[in-house]
Amino acid sequence: MATAPRSFPVWVPLVLAALLLLADQWLKAWSIANLTLGEAARPLVPGLLDLQLTYNTGAAWSLLSGAALPLAIGRLVVGLGLLTYVIARPQPRLMTFCLSLVASGAIGNAIDGLRQGKVTDMFASPALSVVTRAINGTEFPIFNIADMCVVGGVLLLLISSFVPASRKR
Repeated sequence: MATAPRSFPVWVPLVLAALLLLADQWLKAWSIANLTLGEAARPLVPGLLDLQLTYNTGAAWSLLSGAALPLAIGRLVVGLGLLTYVIARPQPRLMTFCLSLVASGAIGNAIDGLRQGKVTDMFASPALSVVTRAINGTEFPIFNIADMCVVGGVLLLLISSFVPASRKR
């Protein structure tokens, strides 16, 4: 007899999202206080990750630039909607974890858009820029913790979709 995948207690997605939001907002505040817009990147992990302050009024890769408020409202609705979903309808642990990551990232960037009309970014990746320069001649976009949460959550969901159901348990 197959058992249903176990879910987290209802408070886990809220705590996870809150911790990620705090980390995201703290690093954005630190970056604004300690980095200068237009300043050269500071190596954090040489060749892999640098710190460089920039702002984005759009979405990923500056799509929809200048639409910070509508994007912020959309991000907030999506983030709160995902959290509401995983609380109201408990999901298997991996799904809850992934959706909580995406929700915290969406809400983190929504806070920036609502508060300052732009999203603060600070991580530059020379290694990823090598790839994007080879593909289309551009630098890889500078990003933040919220962006990593969204991308990480979506990638984990995608990868898990290829794992047979019997292996997920």
